[in-house]
Amino acid sequence: MAQLSVIEHPDPRLRRIAEPVTDFDTSLQALVVDMFDTLYAANAIGLAAPQVGVARELAVIDVSGDRSAPQVFINPRITARRGLGLVEESCLSVPDVSG
Repeated sequence: MAQLSVIEHPDPRLRRIAEPVTDFDTSLQALVVDMFDTLYAANAIGLAAPQVGVARELAVIDVSGDRSAPQVFINPRITARRGLGLVEESCLSVPDVSG
């Protein structure tokens, strides 16, 4: 378990195209655990692997507010869209900006 460094804009690593995850091994499991440690330490709700310097299609989220609903997305694809919503958005890699 470790807290990872979050890469901030305009670091060029954030523009790299993420590759699909193909190895589902203990190193992937460790990365997921470390990403959750990083997410919770920042009091955030979502974190993608490229934000911590890993160009893989992987993201972790927990929107519960009490760390009770962690979710892991590996090689995610958007397959449907419903309705419109208005929410405030921010990003750990673009600090001090929200909209």
